[in-house]
Amino acid sequence: MCKVKEILQKKENEIYSVGPDATIMEALKLMANYGIGVVLVIENSKILGIFSERDCIYDLAEDKNCSLQAPIKLYMTSPVYYVTPDQTLEDCMNVMTAKNIRHLPVLNGDDLVGMVSIGDVIKTLIGERDESIKDLEKFLWVNLI
Repeated sequence: MCKVKEILQKKENEIYSVGPDATIMEALKLMANYGIGVVLVIENSKILGIFSERDCIYDLAEDKNCSLQAPIKLYMTSPVYYVTPDQTLEDCMNVMTAKNIRHLPVLNGDDLVGMVSIGDVIKTLIGERDESIKDLEKFLWVNLI
């Protein structure tokens, strides 16, 4: 099975983040500008939390006093679940499914090296499945015809 580092090698690995005192509006504008569903909340190179589209929707719906000018640190999800470059896609799927999340930062020791999404995982799994099908078809044609 494919490892996380193989996914990171195939994708543009821009990581978007805000500081803990950034407002919800600043985070939303960053997400909208780059077409992303999540930003990390980072301070002094340390991941403090993560803020996603879902966080925004649920928080705004539940908090009658919520303001788009509120600091993101009040609404971020923490702690942040993560994977390492040597973990498998199955590991990613297990964490994402168990925690009902769609994005995982990738840490190599203390260094943030990328981010994988459920879309990355599914795309890779479909590619692996298609490759296996081609290999089986080739085997059948070579050995049975």
